[in-house]
Amino acid sequence: MRAIVVDHSMPDGFRIGTVPDPVPGPGQALVAVKAFSVNNGDVVDNIDAAPDGSVPGWEAAGVVVQEAADGSGPPVGAPVTTFGWNGAWAALRAVDTTHLAEIPADADLGAAATIPIAAGTALAALNRIGPLLGRRVLVTGATGGVGRFAVQLARLGGADVTAVTGNPGRNGDMLRDLGASEVVTTPGGTAAMGAVDGVVETVGGPTLVESFATLGRDGTLVAVGSASQKPATFAPDAFLSRPGQDNRSIATFFMPEAADIARGMGWLAQAAADGRIDPGIAWCSGWEDLGDAVSRLRERRLGGKAVATVDLPGVQED
Repeated sequence: MRAIVVDHSMPDGFRIGTVPDPVPGPGQALVAVKAFSVNNGDVVDNIDAAPDGSVPGWEAAGVVVQEAADGSGPPVGAPVTTFGWNGAWAALRAVDTTHLAEIPADADLGAAATIPIAAGTALAALNRIGPLLGRRVLVTGATGGVGRFAVQLARLGGADVTAVTGNPGRNGDMLRDLGASEVVTTPGGTAAMGAVDGVVETVGGPTLVESFATLGRDGTLVAVGSASQKPATFAPDAFLSRPGQDNRSIATFFMPEAADIARGMGWLAQAAADGRIDPGIAWCSGWEDLGDAVSRLRERRLGGKAVATVDLPGVQED
């Protein structure tokens, strides 16, 4: 089958080539991939740190062409969105049925391909915070993949959302359209300082430290990323309880084990199909143009999600 293959001798670190078709296990479905999403983690983990000959990719959407032998999962012909640690950037993908979800028949497969990692992480993080109706939620890195979904999902859950972005002048209107009631440049700039019920924290470093200080009583900060790649250094008294700031916590989770991932992906895909959430696709093209998307990710020039389509004619195998 055709696939994106890691090849460190190439300028982008990969090429379009040919690899053996995947052989699904008893609890796996075989999916014909129609679109896949490209994440920064794909570039770091699945290209830069991967061996030559491997097939990158965490998330993809397509159609089941062989259902799981154990009877689990959707039938042949069902459109699905899928998650796995590699193998998404290919014409065929074998996927554990616990890591895929059937999606609406009329769903945009490109949009569905963006759901598992970013939207799934945002949903799992908000679930850690708990019920959202009438509560205050702070989202850092709000224009990133996870942050953008977290703003929308928190607002859908009934929360009053504060979005943190480095450029409110450029991003403020967009974040308000997505559901933020307040847009600030730093966590400490929020009017709800010391009274936030939950934080979805994607930046790490000093931003994580400052975000923790915004928590009120029983508040939870969920750390889901470290985009800044800076250390988080807390003051000696940072964890002391104060009036109105008792019982605060920092939570983490491992994405595939965070919750019922398949059910979450299915709900999120339906919400995207209904227009309740916007994936924010900023780049979409055939996989022969994938080098452009990867370059934009490496240089932090991609203001949204990148989606590559697989079923275009004229793509030559190596």
